[in-house]
Amino acid sequence: MSATPETLTLEIKDLLHKLDALLVAHFYQRDEIVALAHLCGDSLELSRKASQSPKNLIVFCGVAFMGQSVKVLAPQKRVIMPKMACCSMARMIDSEYFDKSIATLQGYGIAKEEIFPITYINSNADVKAKVAKMGGLVCTSANAKKIFDYAKSQGKKIFFLPDKCLGQNLAIADNKKSCVLGSASKEEILASDVICYDGFCSVHQLFSINDVEFYRQKYPGIKVVVHPECDPSVVGVADFVGSTSQIIAYVQSLPLEQKVVVGTEFNLVNRLRPKLNGVSTTFVLSATKPECPTMNETALQDVLDCLRAYEDNMPINEVLLDSDTQHWAKIALDRMLELS
Repeated sequence: MSATPETLTLEIKDLLHKLDALLVAHFYQRDEIVALAHLCGDSLELSRKASQSPKNLIVFCGVAFMGQSVKVLAPQKRVIMPKMACCSMARMIDSEYFDKSIATLQGYGIAKEEIFPITYINSNADVKAKVAKMGGLVCTSANAKKIFDYAKSQGKKIFFLPDKCLGQNLAIADNKKSCVLGSASKEEILASDVICYDGFCSVHQLFSINDVEFYRQKYPGIKVVVHPECDPSVVGVADFVGSTSQIIAYVQSLPLEQKVVVGTEFNLVNRLRPKLNGVSTTFVLSATKPECPTMNETALQDVLDCLRAYEDNMPINEVLLDSDTQHWAKIALDRMLELS
């Protein structure tokens, strides 16, 4: 007979106490994981808080690049993950694809020294390291505008990776010309201020103009709130655009009677606000359930198995980085933190 959620939760809490471990969970994790976590947050916010914790064992419920960020910021800590889940966007680029992209731009006559790379936090440590070696840095959806402004001041072509939507949205907001590497012509690339890598978030691609029109027709006066990983056409008609933390703050600041539809991950939207007299005033901007498959891989049993393995001195899914990657990825993050 399988253990009940209550039994699993009690054993997890006991092991967390015994091992003096910190359990952290991203906002997109399952409800039962979020309820159990010592800390919840957005990707970098959560990694920073975990890295600053006095506890030396971090149990990270999220996707791989987030656990890597903790290890980069605090290499002395042990970081284990119940599931070494990988963000689909982060998987779209690695250090080899990065090198090939730079080589393509060089082939079009753009010198490497004329390129300023920015990598979104949703990338693995090897990519962050490559970006740092070229003088670039990291951004999050919360600080992207500030980092973008700094990049413009460098007087170079901006190579934004891996999320083309965030890169395009930044360019549009600043009246800069952008294109997507792989689909743009040589002439378009040479004429662009911002060259975007052809990556995207599978969840945020689900939201469309038709979804916005549907909710505005059904509920006149409804607020439309979206994440900047959404397609520029959707971002362009939204009432509010922001990071996960910014979305939470904005939506929770609205009167409960104000209807709002949110274009981001289902688990987060589902927890944003209580119902009003038993009726929901908070909706998901999609006809299908926009649930991140990798964020939802982690279950209570996985957390327990991970803790048991660590207790037995046979850790599983431990985040380990080579010294060179660790060094340069930290430089990329530190540059961002200094500007933020």
